[in-house]
Amino acid sequence: MFHFRLLIYFISCLFCSGIARAQDKPLRIAVAGISHGHSSWILGRKPDNIVQVVGIYEGDKKLLEKSAIHYNLKKDILFDELNAMLDKVKPEAVVAFGSIYDHLSVVKACAPRGIHVMVEKPLAVSLEHALEMDALAKRYHIFLLTDYESSWYPATAKAYQLIYDSSYIGVFKKAVFHHGHQGPKEIGVSDDFFNWLTDPVQNGGGAIIDFGCYGANLMTWLTKGEQPVSVTAVTRQFKPDIYPRVDDEATIVVSYPSSQAIIQASWNWPFNRKDMELYGTTGYVKTVNNSLMHIRRKEDKTEWTRSYTSASIPVYEDPFKYFADVVKEKIQMEAYSLYSTGNNIMVVRILEAAKESAKTGKAVSLK
Repeated sequence: MFHFRLLIYFISCLFCSGIARAQDKPLRIAVAGISHGHSSWILGRKPDNIVQVVGIYEGDKKLLEKSAIHYNLKKDILFDELNAMLDKVKPEAVVAFGSIYDHLSVVKACAPRGIHVMVEKPLAVSLEHALEMDALAKRYHIFLLTDYESSWYPATAKAYQLIYDSSYIGVFKKAVFHHGHQGPKEIGVSDDFFNWLTDPVQNGGGAIIDFGCYGANLMTWLTKGEQPVSVTAVTRQFKPDIYPRVDDEATIVVSYPSSQAIIQASWNWPFNRKDMELYGTTGYVKTVNNSLMHIRRKEDKTEWTRSYTSASIPVYEDPFKYFADVVKEKIQMEAYSLYSTGNNIMVVRILEAAKESAKTGKAVSLK
């Protein structure tokens, strides 16, 4: 009996140490599409113990060759066919940096193979695509994440903390989101990125999609997944000569049972901005950028300026580290957290309703 117990103990130790070693190894990821301007985040990433890029797919051979030279990529990890790459390198996870329309095809290829997926924001071009992606993820038990730059901000995490952990602003009532820049052409995005970003099919719209998704994502998180009552939106084409097929300006009003969000998405700001204003019954929080914020309560004579870093408030500033920890089950995503599928299906619902409202001139009910 003693020897049997000793054997069981020995086997369990080997099993546990094997799990530990697997968790300590870099997550083996592949890249599905590189035409998105944010692909530099992974293509230009220096080797580390968090992720290991084992394959890169891009259907445009010229873009693939150009990127291989620019980033000094090894030829044996480059592929111009997605399924061939997945079967050859067998990654644990995939990050998608192609058009938003292509997100569905990436999940269709990865899910049956048990490969986890993280896409660039937003999740999908339509609710139909989003729900199909969700169904595939659930059927094949994979994680499906959506990455937003604002999810990495210490100021974003601190704002949530001030609302819910300390009730700093009282009861949360209203949010105003400002996201955007001067415009894709004006900031000099590549032709490969510009071509699909300004395509109503491949991107789903213009600024309303590109930057409207940020506010919808943040508000869904701040309301803990609460169902909106209605969505009203107005879009404009201030620069039809540059963006003839899509909007370059959008204002979206999302109404909730006891709060409201105003989402201002623009390719017409005089400079890049990703900031938000959160108002409650006793004060407000205004984030300026990734770290800086202004806060004030009604008893204060003036507002206070504060700056936060990941050293002062827990937040993942590396989305690939977050993805790796989710896949390795070191952390668990909450139902409507910023990266989660539940949150980002709601984002697509809001954006789809916003496009309908802008087209019809009427509020769209989401009851």
